[in-house]
This record gives sequence, C-alpha cells and structure tokens, in this order.
Amino acid sequence: MATPFWLISFLLAMLGAQDVCCSEEVHSSPPVLHLKQQKDGTGRVKRAWVIPPISVSENHKRLPHVLVQIKSDKQQPGGVIYSIKGPGVDEDPKGVFSIDKRNGKVYLNTVLDREKNDRFRLRAFALDLSGVPLEDPTDLEILVMDQNDNRPLFRQAVFAGHVVEEAPPGTYVMTVEATDADDPETDNAALRYSILGPEMGDVFTIDELSGEIQTARAGFDREVVGIYNLTLQVADMSGEGLATTATAVIYVDDINDNPPEFTEKEFSMEAPENKQGVVIGRVLVQDKDLPGSSNWLAKFTILEGDPNGAFAIHTDPLTNDGVISLVKALNHEERDRFQLLVSVQNQSPLELSAPKAARALTTVRVHVLDANEAPFFRENPWRGSVNEGAPPGTEITLYRASDPDTLQGQQLRYFQASDLASWLQVDPDSSLVQTRQTVPPRSTFPGGWYTLQILASDNGNPSLTATGTLSIEVLEVNDHAPLLLPVTSELCSQGGRLVLSATDDDLAPHAEPFHFRLSPDMAQNWTLGHINDTHALLQTEGEVDVGLHVLPLLISDSGTPPQVREQLLNVSVCACDKWGSCQAHVAAVVGAVAGLSFGALMIILSCTILLLLLALLVAALEHSRRQAFHKGLLGGSQDDLRDNIVNYNEQGGGEEDQDAYDLNQLRNPDLFPPPSLRSKPPHRRDAPYSYGLPQYPRRLPACPSDIEDFINEGLEAADSDPSVPPYDTALIYDYEGEGSAGGSLSSILSSLADEDQDYDYLNEWGPRFRRLAELYGQ
Repeated sequence: MATPFWLISFLLAMLGAQDVCCSEEVHSSPPVLHLKQQKDGTGRVKRAWVIPPISVSENHKRLPHVLVQIKSDKQQPGGVIYSIKGPGVDEDPKGVFSIDKRNGKVYLNTVLDREKNDRFRLRAFALDLSGVPLEDPTDLEILVMDQNDNRPLFRQAVFAGHVVEEAPPGTYVMTVEATDADDPETDNAALRYSILGPEMGDVFTIDELSGEIQTARAGFDREVVGIYNLTLQVADMSGEGLATTATAVIYVDDINDNPPEFTEKEFSMEAPENKQGVVIGRVLVQDKDLPGSSNWLAKFTILEGDPNGAFAIHTDPLTNDGVISLVKALNHEERDRFQLLVSVQNQSPLELSAPKAARALTTVRVHVLDANEAPFFRENPWRGSVNEGAPPGTEITLYRASDPDTLQGQQLRYFQASDLASWLQVDPDSSLVQTRQTVPPRSTFPGGWYTLQILASDNGNPSLTATGTLSIEVLEVNDHAPLLLPVTSELCSQGGRLVLSATDDDLAPHAEPFHFRLSPDMAQNWTLGHINDTHALLQTEGEVDVGLHVLPLLISDSGTPPQVREQLLNVSVCACDKWGSCQAHVAAVVGAVAGLSFGALMIILSCTILLLLLALLVAALEHSRRQAFHKGLLGGSQDDLRDNIVNYNEQGGGEEDQDAYDLNQLRNPDLFPPPSLRSKPPHRRDAPYSYGLPQYPRRLPACPSDIEDFINEGLEAADSDPSVPPYDTALIYDYEGEGSAGGSLSSILSSLADEDQDYDYLNEWGPRFRRLAELYGQ
C-alpha cells in the first residue's frame, strides 16, 4: 500500500476544517497544513479532502513571495527532494514559479497579469535521494486575483450617427460600445456610460448600461444646426473607477422643408439669330435644403411664351441654376422678342409642413439679335436652255438670289464661281446670264448640257455668299444641210444600181430621215428609190450612154424648217462584164476629162507650162554659172590642178580658215576688184570681232611684171593683219601643272623620264616649235 500522502501547507488555509491541524504561524513563514490519511474497509488509504486552489493577487511586487510549503509525512531529515512542473515553471511562461527542493517552499518570482494568465496548474513531486517517488504527484492550482488595473476603452474614437429633421423625442440615434480587460465578474469591469457635453439643453440622452443614444426633445432643424458633436464617457467600478472619453458626431438628415425660390422676379437675356444649341442665359434660384440632394436640386418648366418650342431649360447640378438654351433657330425678321414664364420646384416632393414659396415663378425676357443671314437661291439648281448658234447678247435667264436681310438695305452682287466659258457672261448687279459670243454647237457639250456655278454675295459684315448651280441645255438647231457621200462613182450602162448615202452635222430631230430628189429633166433616164432614212438607190431607166454623167441632186433633212442642199453627183457609166465590173476604164477617164469645163482645163494647162518654164530657167542659170567658174579656175587648161592651200595643223582658226589664202585672186585678178573706200569689206567668219579690218593692197598690178610687188604687199598686209588666222593667242584649256588636284593626262609629260629623247630638232621648225623644244628638251 502507498505511503501516507503529502502534507501541504497553504498561505490561505481553511482554518475551520476539523481534519486540519494548523501549525504555529510565524509572520515570515507560510502556514503548514498536515493531511491525515484514513483507511477504508479494504485497508486502502484515501484522501480526507480535495486541496483548494491557491490565490495570489496580480501586480504583487514584493518578490520573491512564498506562496505555499509542501511536506511529506515520509520526511526524513535530509532525505526528501521537492520539485514542481508545469506552466510558469518549465513551460511558457517560464520562471514565474520556483520551489526550494529541500524545504518544499513554492515562490512567486515575477509580477502577474491576470489579463494574460488568470491561473496556473502545477504538479508537485516528492522524491528520495535516489530519485524514487515517495508520494504520488499532486495537482497544485494557483489562481491570479484581479485588480482594477485596466481602463475601459470605446470601440471607436469617433462614433457617427444620424437623426432626421423634425424627429420626435425618444428617436433612436445609435449605440456606443466600450470594453474593459478586467474580470467581468467583478466591479472592475462594471461599466457606466454618460454624456459629458456640450451643454445643449438635453438634446440627446444615453442609457448608462447599454450606451444607446436617443433624442431628448423635438425641433431638429438642419438649416439651424446640421451637426452635433457629443463627448461621451465610460467608467468602470459602476462609474466610480477608471474612465475614458470618446466623440459622437450626429448628423441631422435633411428633409424637403424649404421650397426653391427665384432670386429675381424678372430676368433679361439676348439670343442670337439663326443659331441653335447655344446657351443664352441663366435664371438663379436659392434653396436652404442640403446642397446636392434631391431636396435641393431644382426642376424648371417653361409655362408660357414659347409656342414653337424654341427654348429649353435644364438644371446645372453644381450651381442649381436654370440654364436656358436654344433648340431651334430664331428669325429676327419674324419675331424679335419673347417673354417666357418659368416655374421652379424641387425634384423631391415638398413636405406638407414646409412653407409656400414666395417666388416660384419668374419672367424671362428674350431679345433676338439681328444677324447677317446668307442669301440663297430659291430654285437651285436652275435648268434653262439656249439654241446653238445663238448670237451674242442672247438672254438666257435672270438667276436672282433672295436675302432675308434685304429690308435692312443690303444688296447682292453676283459672280462666277469659276472661269466661265468664253461664250457666257453674268451681270454682277442684275444676275442676268447672257451670251457673249455665238453659242457653240450642241455636239461640243457632253450630253448637250453646260453647268456653271454662280455666287451671290451680300454687303454685310461679314459678307456671306450663296452658291447657285445653273444647268444650261444647248438645244439643237437645224443649221446644217445634209451632205451626199460619195459624189463620184461608177455605174453599169445596163441595169446598173448605185447606193447613195447622206450625213448631217445636226442631231435628231433635225437630221434623218433624208429626202433624195432628182431634177425633173433627169427623171426620164434615172430613178431614185428609198432604202432607209439615210440611203437611197440610184438606177438607170433603159440604156444610158457610156461616159461621165453629172446628176443634180436635191437632199433635204427632217428639220423645221428643213435644210436643202443641191449637189452634183458624177456618175461614170461604163459597159460591164457579166460580173458587173467596168471593162473600159479609159473611156470613163476620158469622159471624166471631157466632163470638165474649158476654163478649168485651160487653168490646169497654164499652171503646168509655167512650172516647166521655171524649171528650165533655173537649170540654165546654174549651167552658165558652173561654166564661167570652171573657165576662170583652170584658165582654159584641163591640166591646171592648182587649188587653195589648206593647213589643218594650225592652232587657231580651225576648219574655217580654209579660205585664208585664196589663189583665185592670182589666177583671175580681174574677177576680184579691190573694195572701194566707201564699201564695207567682207566680214571674215574666222576672225575675232575685236580686231581691226585688214589693210588691202593699194591697187592691182597693171601688168604681169608688177605681180611680185603685188604679192609682197599682200603678204605684208597679211602678216600684219591680226584678224587672219592662225591667231597667236594664248588658249588655256586646263591646267595640269604642279599643285593641280588632278593628275597629268599628257602623253608628252609622261615621256619626261625618257632620257634618250632629243627635242633639239624642234628648233629648226620655227619660233613656235622652239618654245616647245625648250619646254620638253630640258
């Protein structure tokens, strides 16, 4: 059987228990509680009672503090070891409790907080020195006693509530709540609510237990006081302990107890003419209800003065003004003033207790401003017509425009939108459209129509313009007679037929069908038959003589009046083979020639003879000129082959200086007389224009013995003549010397490295080549 149970002493002993023997107390040591053991009928030991919890106050600051001392009845001096385990010892929070393993005293080591841990459950052990338990483990419960160390706290720093205007007393507003961390079973958490201020004549009350706020009186008016700010307090210990404050904001909700009113009895504004969708003015209202709410927003209505619905009014949601605009264009000439009757009310219905509005109606006077209105063409486009070939000055139409501002003295002028055709003109003042030239034929216009645009501009400020379209149809006129095709043909003498056709420059109905007729004196040998509107059949009556026959034909069109043309049809009648082809074309040609008049034949013959005479005259002149030149050049000898000296290697005149030395003067001096002093010498094409004229020899030689002097004088004059090529002028075509950006292309320069080349022989060629030898011989 187990050994007797532990002996436990408590700080808070139950002194009234008869099974407990209290040891003698010392003020500095805890009491010792001895527990007796009892045996039942089976010989088992049982406990006499259950050990009650040990209580200790939170925030105890005299540490370490002895809570209890435990002892075992098996105690032997120095033979028992005590220990405890559990939360606060070897479990979190650790180090709160400890025990003296020799004497069994349990100590409190730290300050306790009931709000964190309100109790601890420990287990106590008694062991001998070898570690064998002397007693069964015993549960030890430690209770933390509450102290009023926590203030009550409101759940919110600011509480918001609402109450409607005109709410009766006792109307619920809101409920405020607070909490206290202390033991709710004690007075430490017994909360009481109150309203500290401000002093408002007991407008609101609060239930001290539940925190419910209600109205205390009637007469809430948002327009007077819209917001109430209350200071609330909550205290524990039934209102006598710790306290905390908060704020309650109570809004007075608006009701429509104030009607809107116009600020003026009458408003004036101006409206532009001929415009729509523009704002012309505002009507102002005032309302004491909550701005932005339906109790404040106004609704306007135009009651009178707008029979055509030209005006509209809507509410500006930001300012609550009535904005009047134009939905239809106004005409100053028709009506220049309007008087509108406008009413106003709220979008929400007005409360029955609200007073009646003093100014719920107003008058709006609108003056319509006069604006420059654009002219317009009443008939646009306009369609007219004119006959082709109509003479200049023919009036087509008076294409006038209308201007609504004509009564104000405005005038219109007319212009062409683009360049008009040369045959048309528009009068700028009267708008008269007439022809300037003869109207061209209808066929020159696409579809027979000509379209132009005319501008009508007023003299307003700014000037306005209207555009009118004028479509003119050029009517066909029967001004062309039909034309026969062909006018020459062949026909067999027996049974021959010829198809005739005609054309007309006019168009229908002034063209086909054409009517073909023969002169009465031809009707006995020839007949005309109808094929279609443009063709007729010509055939012989009996046998007709072979040859050319000229038949006068009358061709008329179907115009009104008809145009008639008389034409001569040349028909070559010939004998035909069995296939219908003429056998003797020569006879027909002879007949055709015979058919020409005598005057025509004489004119042709005269022209032919004249052309032949002119050709013979030109040939004779050319022949005589060639003979004279040939005789002078060779002097009658066929062996004289002398010619001009032509130098092609000269630098200067080029090919045009072939006439520089003309030997004809030596061969035939009589053919080249010297120019007189009054005559102008011939101009040399190869001579510079800036040089003077050469000095000619003073006279020709009278006899052959003086020919030497004549030649010497000519040579001297030629040598001193600067206009005679070749010209010794400096001709610089390019520069390829030192410092040139381009390389040398000269083949002569490339041979400078040839040391074997000798240029001394150039000195023998004259002064010109001597300079060349000096340049390249170095």
